[in-house]
This record gives sequence, structure tokens and C-alpha cells, in this order.
Amino acid sequence: MNSTTDKYHRHPKLRIQEQHGTHAYRAYRAIPDDFPVHFLLGTPVVLITTENEDGTSNIAPMSSAWWLGNRCMLGLGAISQTTINLIRTKQCVLNLASDNMAGAVNALARTTGSKEMITASEGTGYLYFKRMNGYKYVPDKFGHSGLTPADSDLIRPPRIAECPAQMEAELKGVNEMMQDAEMKGFIALEVKVLRTHVHENIRMSGHANRIDPDKWHPLIMSFQELYGLGRKKTCESILAKISEEGYRPFSNPVDDEVTTEKEE
Repeated sequence: MNSTTDKYHRHPKLRIQEQHGTHAYRAYRAIPDDFPVHFLLGTPVVLITTENEDGTSNIAPMSSAWWLGNRCMLGLGAISQTTINLIRTKQCVLNLASDNMAGAVNALARTTGSKEMITASEGTGYLYFKRMNGYKYVPDKFGHSGLTPADSDLIRPPRIAECPAQMEAELKGVNEMMQDAEMKGFIALEVKVLRTHVHENIRMSGHANRIDPDKWHPLIMSFQELYGLGRKKTCESILAKISEEGYRPFSNPVDDEVTTEKEE
């Protein structure tokens, strides 16, 4: 064993994987508790629209979201304006940004709909963090970002017309996160998708209820940076051989009144 691999064996937070039958060693570092700061490994950017108490609209960009069937889990700050609105009204729209919407997302990135942030003091958690990191209070998020509101069919918060996919949703569950830690302030909210609107140009030809992944180019956030997906498949997917309709029992029934959203 050479000196390089030997130091990895001795270090309590480092490990070594030996490739038997060769002289090669592959070293990797086990991640300690304090690194990295977060695990934003790459997820779609969602612009969540909710209704403020005065009837105006709020937009919040986020990427801590994942779907299973017709349910979506949202990771949000417990005292963010979006969370307050969502818990009060039980309604939101999940607007998925495409990779040509980075300008609008950046315009919203360090804004807040919470007026309390302006006077937030040390010890007030995420509001103070926002104040110290240059966030500004913006009551008119649509005007600030240049995005266009569109009426929803089933709920009060508006959709964002420019987003190729828009999901009207209602709140079904609230789960406190980090209950075993001193630092709290984040919650996971479960919402149920009630109706989905998509632009015509991302629909799969010949199918009333499918999105064509070759046409859909979501904006991805990875470690706070914005990316687009590659424009072609890396390889054929074995899982894709299962018909999408096979998952229908886990989702909403087919809507007989399928409508098409034209690209704005």
C-alpha cells in the first residue's frame, strides 16, 4: 500500500474500496455531518402561487419538491409567506418552469411576500436569514417578474401562463421536519393535484393525457445553480416500457373534458 492510500485507511472519516486482482485503489470520502450544507442535487424549479390574506397573489420559487401519483411533497420554511398562505387557504398552484424561464426565476429568487422580514431581528430564524442575505419585500410578484396570471379552474390562486405545466392543488397534510434537532423551522406539506394544465407544444402526439419528455425541458436547480436538461435521451429506459396508464390507479381518473393550453 502506498502512502496515498494508507492515509485514507487511517483517517476515521475516509474509506477505501479495493479492486481485487488489480493494483488500483479507489478512494472516496465519507461525508461528515457538516458537509455539504444542503443536498440540492438537482430537482425541477417550481413556482408556487398562493393567495395572500388581502386577496393578492404570491409567487415563490422553490425546488424541494417531489411527486408520487397525484400527490406532491413540498419542503418549505414554516414561516414563509407561501406556507402561511397554503395552510390558511389549503390551495396552491405548482407551476413548473421551463429552461428558458431562468430570467423570471432569478427575478423572484431573493424576494419575499412577507412584510415582517423588513424588521426581522436575530433569533427570528429564516426571516432574519433572508434580511441578512439581501432579500427584499415585493408585494406584486407578478409585476416584478413580468409573468402573467391565468385563472385557475378549481381554486382561487392563479396559474402562471408562461409555465408549460401548471398543477392546481389542495393541501392534505403538514409534517414538521427536524423534530430531533435543535434547529427547526422547516416543514413538509403534502398536496393533492386536482387538475393539470399543459402547453400544447409539450403534449405527446396521439395521446390525450401524456407529456412528451423529448419536448419538455424543465429548469433544474442543482446546488443553487440553474440548469437545463440535455436535449436527448442518454439511452433507452427499461422502466419506460411500462405503459404510463398502468399507473392510473395511483393518480387522478381521466378527465373527459381534456383541454389544451396554447403556448404563451
